[in-house]
Amino acid sequence: MKFLPPFFNLNFFVLCLSSFLFFASFNMIIPELPAYLTSLGGEDYKGLIISLFTLTAGLSRPFSGKLADKIGRIPVMVVGAAICFLVSLLYPIITSVAGFLFLRFVHGFSTGFTPTGTSAYVADIVPFNRRGEAMGIQSLFGSLGMAAGPALGGYIASIWGIEPLFYTSAGFSILSILVIFRLKETVSQKEPMRMGLFKLNRHEIIEKRVLVPSLVLLLTVFSFGTVLTIIPDYSDYLGIKNKGLFFAVFTLSSLGIRIIAGKTSDRYGRIPVMKVATLSMAISMVLIAFAQTKMMLLFGGVIFGASVGMNSPTISAWTIDLSLDAFRGRALATMYIALEAGIGIGALVSGYVFANKAENFPLVFSIAACTSVLAFIYLFTLPKKQQYLVPADNESVAKD
Repeated sequence: MKFLPPFFNLNFFVLCLSSFLFFASFNMIIPELPAYLTSLGGEDYKGLIISLFTLTAGLSRPFSGKLADKIGRIPVMVVGAAICFLVSLLYPIITSVAGFLFLRFVHGFSTGFTPTGTSAYVADIVPFNRRGEAMGIQSLFGSLGMAAGPALGGYIASIWGIEPLFYTSAGFSILSILVIFRLKETVSQKEPMRMGLFKLNRHEIIEKRVLVPSLVLLLTVFSFGTVLTIIPDYSDYLGIKNKGLFFAVFTLSSLGIRIIAGKTSDRYGRIPVMKVATLSMAISMVLIAFAQTKMMLLFGGVIFGASVGMNSPTISAWTIDLSLDAFRGRALATMYIALEAGIGIGALVSGYVFANKAENFPLVFSIAACTSVLAFIYLFTLPKKQQYLVPADNESVAKD
């Protein structure tokens, strides 16, 4: 039996720590941004807070995927975190509505780069039959950052105000860069950085091999865009003072199940796990849609977190299963394009439908439930062999 090299080493957990710091950095400001934009006079543009961010993240994915394959995983990670650092410092300085929206647009480049490089690095160092488990652990640390970020951000904003919150966000992003400098690059044949690498051929934008998991992801994360945009107002409506509480609850709910879901998908296949994840997502949106109390909203958050915890590592592993080694960065970039598109569309649609009217809360989340149901149905239309089998190795995928 072929020996499988261990991946639970210091380098792996350094990468996980970097993910924690990075995701905490930009997530800690999210719950406070709707109120901050309103204070600037931009109440009608709340839907753009998330959609502009995800637009640039999506636009930058083909470039980050190509660069990750060409110049290396680590430089791509560093670029994303550096953007996050600089933009966080500029939020307190550029205080017009137009300036704020421009910064949100630029901020999106950070998540367009760093997660692509990180996921590709993990895939490089992990054996095939441990991908789901590894992605579950790595995403666990990212989720811890997403949980700690809003809770910490809400506390900082309530005690010291919004400006110290922005500076704290910048500090976390620079720390995420510092901790990865000890890592060794996994791309063996790197190319020097040159302008020609930013020229994309048509086939370099989307990796067709991973369109199926990408479509499933797009439909499910529509709900995530809705949550990011509407939950701060919904929390305020139900009398929840800390607007980061819901985000902390659903993220903490997703933690333990990530590793279980990843290992289950390694053993039984990606599609069965995704069926459970998409159905859970739909149920959570219905519960949130008709929540009338704080506890009901938070219970919906628990179910939502569980569905996210199943979705994230399984989709990532499924995407890597279907990708070729030479184009792994491009495949992951395609998956992340779908992620950003789904979140952005969800944010835009929910912001438009909500229109700052409390009576529209049920409709907004009911729409999100429908997109998850569509993903659930689509999974049953896939060929039977795709529903229960995981490819044996990269060469077998290439022959399909």
